[in-house]
Amino acid sequence: MIEVKNVRKSFGKNEVLKDVSLTVDKGDVVVILGPSGSGKTTLLRCMNFLEKADEGKLVIGEQEVDLHSASGKEKLQIRRKTAFVFQNYGLFQNKTAIQNITEGLITARKVPKTEAVKKAEEVLEWVGMSDKRDYYPAKLSGGQQQRIGIARAVALDPDVILFDEPTSALDPELVGEILDVIKNVAQRGITMVVVTHEMSFAQEVASKVVFMDGGVVVETGTPNQIFYHPKEERTKKFLERIIPQDQYYI
Repeated sequence: MIEVKNVRKSFGKNEVLKDVSLTVDKGDVVVILGPSGSGKTTLLRCMNFLEKADEGKLVIGEQEVDLHSASGKEKLQIRRKTAFVFQNYGLFQNKTAIQNITEGLITARKVPKTEAVKKAEEVLEWVGMSDKRDYYPAKLSGGQQQRIGIARAVALDPDVILFDEPTSALDPELVGEILDVIKNVAQRGITMVVVTHEMSFAQEVASKVVFMDGGVVVETGTPNQIFYHPKEERTKKFLERIIPQDQYYI
């Protein structure tokens, strides 16, 4: 369903992505793990044209685009098939919760306002935020803002939702509730690519785990393969640093 082909991206002399390729099947929950600076977030941002790749292609369904030279029309077509959940929430500060959700439906998807409001109300209820529909982001906690961000993504009914470390900006006590919301997204059968440091989430929810380091995909497999039977030494060393060895793999 989705394929990333040979993506390269440098910032000055720093090559962040080095010929990265990735395949995501319909309904997959792909979790990308790796140390800071491994290129995880940059890859995600290139997939949605938030960063301009130096080289590479993206295939979604029947459409293939060049990530470096895509036209404005092609970028718009891809963005209509994707949704992005930001680590810092990415809400419009001058719009209420419900307006943050309806904005993309009305402006980008040309959904009639009454239909957009109805959809927004449905997803607000789904994430437990109906009573905050008329609140501005400044009046919401970080966890509440991220719930709105996830609701906004789901409301777009995209082919894939890209999550960029969706819990990294949250207080520790709020992480679990947001991960539960994301698990509910997965249960809806929505295709997702999730950059995260939450190992238990990756083990429980992912259908595929991708380990990146140094701008390359080091290893890809099921959670069982990656956590219990990693093949690459770099993967093993990463897991050893952050997880008790006897807890996950031997």
